[in-house]
Amino acid sequence: MVNQVNKGNQQNITYTKQQQLNVNKDVAAAQKQPATLAKTTTDSVNLTPQAQQLRGLHEKAEQSSGFDSKKVSELKKAISEGNYQLNAEKLAENIAKFEFDLYG
Repeated sequence: MVNQVNKGNQQNITYTKQQQLNVNKDVAAAQKQPATLAKTTTDSVNLTPQAQQLRGLHEKAEQSSGFDSKKVSELKKAISEGNYQLNAEKLAENIAKFEFDLYG
């Protein structure tokens, strides 16, 4: 199938000596150009205040454990002692709200 697709696009490209010299010059110029640009150009980045604030928040989030271990231990203790009171209606409302937010 590849041969069938490419069969119509097969062309013999022949260059005159002058055209070949021009192609060679263009290739040589393209190879030299990145080296000279690297020597003469410098890059710099300036962060906006919002980006700096976002970076600070990101660093703070990485240092955080992700949850309140004191609150978790209190909840574990209350559950194990049988003192944890569950409001089923509030739980159902929160689950329904979460699913509505998630699925629309």
